[in-house]
Amino acid sequence: MSKVVIIMGSKSDVDWAKKISSLLEEFGIEVVMRVSSAHKTPLRCHEIIKEYEGEKVVFITVAGRSNALGGFTDAQTHCPVISCPPRSDRLWEVDIYSSLRMPSGVAPLVITEAEGAALAAAKILALSDDRVRERVKEYQAKMRQKIFQADEELGSG
Repeated sequence: MSKVVIIMGSKSDVDWAKKISSLLEEFGIEVVMRVSSAHKTPLRCHEIIKEYEGEKVVFITVAGRSNALGGFTDAQTHCPVISCPPRSDRLWEVDIYSSLRMPSGVAPLVITEAEGAALAAAKILALSDDRVRERVKEYQAKMRQKIFQADEELGSG
């Protein structure tokens, strides 16, 4: 079964992680949520990564402020990593740079919307999971239908 492991930097990130996990579950993807900080508990974070990387897994990291979690996770595994820092009212525009600026050899994807992170993970897993692939196609068709319906409601089409 396809799996996404969401690693949060702290428990305060759980609401953002739940936004991601709710869509992943619609795709039929198993979600595991863990808390570990790249700054405060790097050894435990490494243990969590190693615990799951033998499976068909995508990691999504959810950490705000100085987000070392995405880069740390990516540097420790061959599995895909998506960094999806939670939005905040304070300095989010500045904090996002810690997710974008990575050293050479470290390449987590950065997606700033919870829905986008879930969809990207589903598409990665869909490369080898036919069931997830069909659910992604259904989701995309539903999204297109919303646009067609909006156009009809405006009388433009």
